[in-house]
Amino acid sequence: MLGWALMLHAALIGFPSSGKTTLFQLMTNAREVPRGKGDVNIGISRVPDSRLDTLTGMYNPKKRMPATVEFTDIAGPARAGAQALVDVAGYKNADALVHVVRAFRDPAVAHPSGSVDPARDAQAMEDELILADLGVAERRLERIEKDLKKGKSAELEKERDLVQRCRVALEEGRPLRTLAIAGEDLKRLRGFQFLSAKPLLLVINLDESDLADSGADLHVAARQTGLTSFLEHAATKAVALCAKIELEISQLDRADAQAFLKDLGLAESGLDRVIRTTYDLLGYMSFFTVGEDECRAWSIARGTPAQLAAGEIHSDIQRGFIRAEVVAYDALIGRGTMAACRDHGEVRLEGKEYVVQDGDIINFRFAT
Repeated sequence: MLGWALMLHAALIGFPSSGKTTLFQLMTNAREVPRGKGDVNIGISRVPDSRLDTLTGMYNPKKRMPATVEFTDIAGPARAGAQALVDVAGYKNADALVHVVRAFRDPAVAHPSGSVDPARDAQAMEDELILADLGVAERRLERIEKDLKKGKSAELEKERDLVQRCRVALEEGRPLRTLAIAGEDLKRLRGFQFLSAKPLLLVINLDESDLADSGADLHVAARQTGLTSFLEHAATKAVALCAKIELEISQLDRADAQAFLKDLGLAESGLDRVIRTTYDLLGYMSFFTVGEDECRAWSIARGTPAQLAAGEIHSDIQRGFIRAEVVAYDALIGRGTMAACRDHGEVRLEGKEYVVQDGDIINFRFAT
């Protein structure tokens, strides 16, 4: 029996004319999935990782398998509001939200609010998420109170206390991702699928002239757009790019694209930064398996022990786990071969409780 392949899910949100759908189409090989409440687009993005590129060049395998993130984009009426997101499973089940915020100026593309104001739009979307969550919390509290009248329950009382704490924060205008919630309460919170509890990535869609000025420097872009305060929020990250430039880059071959980026003073495309930052925001990292058949990046949460990491490959490997044969990425690249790493004592045998590190190259020993 195969172990389940971990798929990370992120949902794109944004007001009309923000460039959200353009970015989604550029990042993914999208396919439309009918959901009954409008078109939902789902696409897979490969997580850029130069380490996997290097390992692939070293082993020349038959297959190269990067880590992936699944993105969802909903097509809806203008300013449909967060309630539209609540009603779509792809958004409720998302691990993170990616809010594309318009900062570009184009008279030919009207802004639904009549003017371009990134800080206003970012706060407006946050307020809508909070409002949608407040409705969920209030309805749940009503149900809990009815159930408690029928009979006491320690679990329901704990749930009530948590939801009341959430309601207070929401009434104060604070997103739930800012609350310090851990342990069993964190598990309970995930069950409600609150939108404002999800980690948030702001994608600042700059004007071409602003990109030339800032070179996509996030702090410069944040100051230009009035979004600096958002960067201080918990479980929130940001990326600055220009969708118009990204579209131009996507139409170039690899060499010309790299030259174009260099002329702009950029080390990589904005799309790559969005995908990788989403991956990091979710708290995930990659370990690698290598060989002539396949070089592959496997997604695991930071802090995952070796035996559970083995289960990402195959449930039989997790069940029959004996040892993990581990070498650090930098050690392998520095020595050039696995044999040289063995000769220098840099290949380690680790037990099931070993916490896998980002970039570890692992061969699992297991009993069948």
